[in-house]
Amino acid sequence: MARSLRVASEYLEKVKSALQHNGYPSQQSLAYEIEISLSTVKSFLNGQLVGYLNFVKLSQKLGLDWREIAYKELQPQLPRTLSAEQQSRLEKQRDALQEAWNTQHEKVSRIRRGLVIETGTTNEFQLEQQLEREKAKLANLEAELNQIEAALQLALQTQISENQVQSPLKPQQTNGEASPFITGAPITQPRYFFGREKELKRLFNLLKRHPLQNAAIIGKKRSGKTSLLHYLKNITTTPAEQLRPEQKSDWLSHPKNYQWVFVDLQDTRMQSRAGLLKYILESLKMEVPTPCDLDRFMDVVSDNLSSPTVILLDEISVGLQRCSELDDGFWESLRSLATNHTGGNLAFILATPESPIELARNTGHSSPFFNIFGYTAYLKALTDAEARELIASSPIAFTDEDVEWILTQSCCWPLLLQILCRERLFSLEEAENDDNWREEGLRQMKSFADLLDHK
Repeated sequence: MARSLRVASEYLEKVKSALQHNGYPSQQSLAYEIEISLSTVKSFLNGQLVGYLNFVKLSQKLGLDWREIAYKELQPQLPRTLSAEQQSRLEKQRDALQEAWNTQHEKVSRIRRGLVIETGTTNEFQLEQQLEREKAKLANLEAELNQIEAALQLALQTQISENQVQSPLKPQQTNGEASPFITGAPITQPRYFFGREKELKRLFNLLKRHPLQNAAIIGKKRSGKTSLLHYLKNITTTPAEQLRPEQKSDWLSHPKNYQWVFVDLQDTRMQSRAGLLKYILESLKMEVPTPCDLDRFMDVVSDNLSSPTVILLDEISVGLQRCSELDDGFWESLRSLATNHTGGNLAFILATPESPIELARNTGHSSPFFNIFGYTAYLKALTDAEARELIASSPIAFTDEDVEWILTQSCCWPLLLQILCRERLFSLEEAENDDNWREEGLRQMKSFADLLDHK
């Protein structure tokens, strides 16, 4: 096996388009970022031979699977998994071969230097013959070394991929006393989620009748889109003892019949086509085909999905901007799956800062998938009553004056309410009697001032 790879001709267009999809305005900018020569980048994009390590590095930087795009005749059949004993043995072989390669490389270099200073015809001819023999030995060492390196890397990446995709996204776990006000991570435990009653009624109405209908949740950054997705997924099956008194959870007649899949497209594990499809199938407890490509995924879901299923797509804008494998063909297949092949049992709810159609247009996509969202929930500030309910959840009651100040300064945005409530609660727990908590709360709010635009 040669110690170089090149992009297969059928993938050249995909590789070239991945450059801009991943935010690189030029080939030079990509070369600069990963510190390789511009000529290497050009060779890679034009289907010419590139060193193995540079090929892998460039593929990964562009969000591509190097095994998929590489010209297949240059790749051996390698085991995808290795036992601990096999891996140890291969690592020892690799180290020994690397040492032998270094020695042979130095020998070839010495002969080349000798040719430069040799002037006699006979000696020059002998050196040239010797150089060819030693170069052949070096090439053989390169072939063996590269095959072992490829086997080790393939097995390692397979192991990482399997471990990551098999680790489901878990709800927040409490360690000792739970925090009543959450300002960093999205809220995944329903008892700490407040408001959005209007949006919840409309969204669950779309999901409780057949066929299930698609929806988009639109809102500014940090307006609570992700928390709302988690709430939709968890509220109907959370035990009553884990909810607030009288917190509504009977949104669906038969909630246990529903399947929910939460997909965070900021997660790099979800940014490859195979990784995302495998994750969805495993979440639905369906068999994962080999290979897990789009056609086989469509077959498995079409044949096996018989209960109401909702796929929640968070940070869809990231998927459209950065994930070259999630192209128009991918989204068109998901649209076809939902509308024609699952008997009305599949719906998508996505979270986005702008309308799906505008988002697709702005990122160079034209798939009709983004036309199927018949209802849009626009997230604004909470109502006065919803905001007061959130404030009243404090384990130490606030004075009426503090409540009114918090409402005024936050304009009832959930995140800003959480920040100010957190600061006030901390000051009460520490028995601080001044108003320094207000100054600190306003300072903490500055990073999210865009929420207060257009009051």
